[in-house]
Amino acid sequence: MADSRDRRRKLDRSFGTLVVLGTLLVAAGVVGLIHTGVATLTTMLLFGWLLLIGGLVGLAHAVQSRGSRPFWLALVVAALNIAAGVVVIHDPRGSAEALTMFAALLFLTGGLFRLVGSVVVRGPQFGWTLLQGAFGLLLGLLVLFDWPHSSRYVLGLFFSLSLLFDGLGLIAIGVGGRQVVGLVTEQMAADGDGGGSRPNIAPEGGQK
Repeated sequence: MADSRDRRRKLDRSFGTLVVLGTLLVAAGVVGLIHTGVATLTTMLLFGWLLLIGGLVGLAHAVQSRGSRPFWLALVVAALNIAAGVVVIHDPRGSAEALTMFAALLFLTGGLFRLVGSVVVRGPQFGWTLLQGAFGLLLGLLVLFDWPHSSRYVLGLFFSLSLLFDGLGLIAIGVGGRQVVGLVTEQMAADGDGGGSRPNIAPEGGQK
């Protein structure tokens, strides 16, 4: 019983940590949705620092593995990551404009391919694929027509929505996990009480 209680406390703490982390992510997502401009700049700065740190780590790994066959490829990739990180950190607004244009073109091409593919193939998911293609095409056109002004809020909006939904998912996992642990613990306790309260019945012919 003591081991099961300790395990339940550990699981409760783990799921409680997920709930707290999810709450923080939801709060950050809501703040980002309110201040999309700040969220866009924050996203670009985080992206730039990730590129820079990843490039430095890749450079150190390439130096350690010098003399091997993929040395020059790893060195070039690390140098490109470092250069991209420095550019993004130095000019986050310009980088946001470039990434927003790239995202708009991705939405346009992806939506167009889905539309054409759904009309040509006409598979069992025809309606859903057609809807996805139309939505992607419309989203790409909206972002493209409002460019470069759309670069001030599009990336921050997507990043904030990602934080919001990730936080809600963590909260759901934490709350659901604690409920499951509570139900299992109650069931084990009920089974233990039922097993311990069984009357001792003497076998037939055992009483004199």
